[in-house]
Amino acid sequence: MTVPTLRLPAQLAEPLAAGHPWVYRDHVPGHPNLPDGAWVRVEAGRAAAIGLWAAEGAIAVRAFRRAATGGPLAAPDRAWAEAMVARAVDQRARLGLGAGSPIATDAYRLLFGEGDGLPGLTIDRYGRFAVVKTYADAYRRPGSDAHALLVAIVRALAAALRLKGVLAAPRAGEPLTALHGEPPPPEVTVREHGLAFLANLHEGQKTGLFLDHRENRATVRGLARGRRVANLFAYAGAFSLHALAGGALRAIDVDVADAALADAVRNVAANAAVIEAAAPAAGPAASRHATLTLDLLADPAAALRHPQLAGSDLIVLDPPSLARHKGQRHAALRAYRRLNAAAMAALPDGGLLATASCTAQVSPEAFRGVLAEAAAAAGVDARVLHDAGHAGDHPVPLAFPEGRYLKFVVLRVDRPT
Repeated sequence: MTVPTLRLPAQLAEPLAAGHPWVYRDHVPGHPNLPDGAWVRVEAGRAAAIGLWAAEGAIAVRAFRRAATGGPLAAPDRAWAEAMVARAVDQRARLGLGAGSPIATDAYRLLFGEGDGLPGLTIDRYGRFAVVKTYADAYRRPGSDAHALLVAIVRALAAALRLKGVLAAPRAGEPLTALHGEPPPPEVTVREHGLAFLANLHEGQKTGLFLDHRENRATVRGLARGRRVANLFAYAGAFSLHALAGGALRAIDVDVADAALADAVRNVAANAAVIEAAAPAAGPAASRHATLTLDLLADPAAALRHPQLAGSDLIVLDPPSLARHKGQRHAALRAYRRLNAAAMAALPDGGLLATASCTAQVSPEAFRGVLAEAAAAAGVDARVLHDAGHAGDHPVPLAFPEGRYLKFVVLRVDRPT
């Protein structure tokens, strides 16, 4: 296979040699007339890499293989894809993931794009099914090199894990597409730390569940005994379910989407026995769980004054991504400041705030800075009890700090004495 070569500015030699997987379009000289999703070789100084060309978008090349001192590089083929898949599957097994594992989960990230050396796509497992989400259009275009690579990856995963079907995460207005095997039912039930979750693989957010918060949910479970929980931006209530299973006296899920809140009710009902065993004196599971439809972004302070939220002493704050590109970063920081200040002001003395950011444009350092500003605005003292990100099935290369998109911080909030 003949692969065209692009010469990049010399200052890109160091990040290219270190393994940064992205080449931005404004770093590519001229306007190369290359097929979307075709293999291309890029060179900067003595460093070289081979990656997939994207005709549109801010990222022009996603690099898959590199050579720090130049030299030949072959385009990834089926054997290479199978080796990368085998490495990713082995890594998850060593983390103890999978049915019958120490943490008893069959819902986790099989491939984390750049973190597993396969940029531009993620694949999540839900029992005997998997869902693929792509971040480059060419992966979905039959005939492109990108699509051929995706087919090889999907087949390798299906064979390694005996999957019944692999689904392409549906986009708005598009039909459901099975990339391999049979399509999954509209809902599947998966296990996570001894709890059952209903996952909608056809219409759910992300690929069905927010798998990146799996260990953070377990952290909340360990902090929840005897507390009253307000789960903001709750989606299907996963944090509340863990809190109730950890002995919370009550949990209220708050979201703007009624359909998601209906799923939260169903999830609590499916785990009633576990919830009631965790705190027998607190009463039936259904009586300890409630939902509330509110637009939290419009006026966070007003929303948190809602009577149903009174007395909450553990607030979970997990808003959606608030910036899709760097130009929206400052607006996102302002929104995080308002949301967290409102939550801290609403907590009683000694209350806990479990707060998260999944906005990639906001670094961990910037997020902690916003939390400090929010505490000052709320007039409280806040101390970090726990600081984490996503779970180990979301590995982050050292040369790619952008891969650490999720921030999760637990704070104790006190009134100044």
